[in-house]
Amino acid sequence: MPDSSRDSADGAGWGTKERGSYKELMPQHVEKLSWLDPRTLWPARNGVLASWFGDPTDEHRQRWVKRMAARGAPADLVIRRDDPDHFSFMLIADTGEGDDPQYAVVPGFLAASRGTRFAVLASDVVYPVGNADEYGTKFFRPYKDYPAPIYAVPGNHDWYDDINGFMRVFCDAPALPQDAVPRPRPLSRAWLRSLLWRKPRTPDEQRLAEARQLRSAPAQQAVQPGPYWAVDAGPVRVIGIDTGLLGGIDAEQGRWLREVSRGDTPKILVTGSPLYVDAEHEPCPIEGGGTVDDIVRDPAHHYVAAIGGDIHNYQRYPVNVDGRIIQYVVAGGGGAFMHATHTIPRVSVAQVTENDFRCYPLRGDSLAFYSRLYGRRLHMRRFFELSEAQAAAVVAHRLGIRPTRAAGPLPRVTLRTRVVASLLGAGSRPRRASWLRLPVRKTYTQLFSPGSATYSPPFFKCFLRLDVTPEAVRLRCFSATGNREAELDPPVEDDVTIPLA
Repeated sequence: MPDSSRDSADGAGWGTKERGSYKELMPQHVEKLSWLDPRTLWPARNGVLASWFGDPTDEHRQRWVKRMAARGAPADLVIRRDDPDHFSFMLIADTGEGDDPQYAVVPGFLAASRGTRFAVLASDVVYPVGNADEYGTKFFRPYKDYPAPIYAVPGNHDWYDDINGFMRVFCDAPALPQDAVPRPRPLSRAWLRSLLWRKPRTPDEQRLAEARQLRSAPAQQAVQPGPYWAVDAGPVRVIGIDTGLLGGIDAEQGRWLREVSRGDTPKILVTGSPLYVDAEHEPCPIEGGGTVDDIVRDPAHHYVAAIGGDIHNYQRYPVNVDGRIIQYVVAGGGGAFMHATHTIPRVSVAQVTENDFRCYPLRGDSLAFYSRLYGRRLHMRRFFELSEAQAAAVVAHRLGIRPTRAAGPLPRVTLRTRVVASLLGAGSRPRRASWLRLPVRKTYTQLFSPGSATYSPPFFKCFLRLDVTPEAVRLRCFSATGNREAELDPPVEDDVTIPLA
């Protein structure tokens, strides 16, 4: 087994000289997104408008579901497969920026996915606004060599296109007719929203057809019945829900979720919004009352795991629910910019402590990553940049925890390292701003972005492989650093066996 970041700095990707082969997979011209650029933020304005003037996502989703029903989708939205009792599948989320960090995941993903029956893409297939014309370089091209079907649930960025691109690609559904959307009453909140609302673009049909050819093999095909669905696969049922722009689900989807959750079959939830994240519980409200986590926790429903995207790193919370352990996982490190983990406070939530909690990248590696990023960006490298050992030491000092990776004595925590850690929000409890769908950090939001892309390793990306038997599911988190060694044999950053009995 290759070293992981928990074993050594080399395993984390620090100091490795040989870059991976992922550049060979990328198109010649790659547009690099900047989330500080108004040209990126303005097209993604619908989330802000929805929080100010009301969220039309639920009504729009219901129209899509009715359209799919009229086209012959099964009434229960269940995909029934012929997988054996022993099988494996992949899960990856928040992928589609189309640049180096996304493509750096691909070689290791293909290596680790050998023998799997399908993959699930959980949230934000295409950034920044889910355009159908961008699926070629941000979905079809990177995963053209994955030989099995890929199912998906949309994220908030896919909804910035009213999921037109998503529905076209994953459900083979044409755009809704314009008369399907009723006109709002003048001077109402909905009318004000409509004045600024970003409308979906009409896709370039020839461009989309050419992109589809990259995943045109019969074994790769998967037409799902809607933006939310269930897959019966071997001894488990995998249920994917659509949490829209603001992280909740509508009453109609809530009724469906309760229905498909019934029965003794063990279940795994896949959601665009994680239920435990950054040491906080976010149970996901259902319109009309109740939460998604109420359904997950109900012992009659037999959930064993809930896996969410949206946040671009890996976190795992083993929560004891009336004597049963449910694994709550954040798995959004599939290719988009990295959300910091060093801002996660000392974990104490639902009786989960630091001893139980797992994250990737490690907090010290996250702080070192951002200190180097801002050292370069602000031309203050001598002040900002921390080595991975210095970062691990100051994180351990601020949180009062032992460093996860300690090879010998740690460096002394100095005034400079404390100041840098404070400026970059180390150990600061995040507050969520639903109108932005971005983390807001108490100490450094005004000066420093909480998530920024870099284009040289280590990238600290990740993906999951789940191996299913009638007795258990083995969940492994693999890392993708962008280095050659990690491509050939991806390191395992977390490995947990989940009983199904």
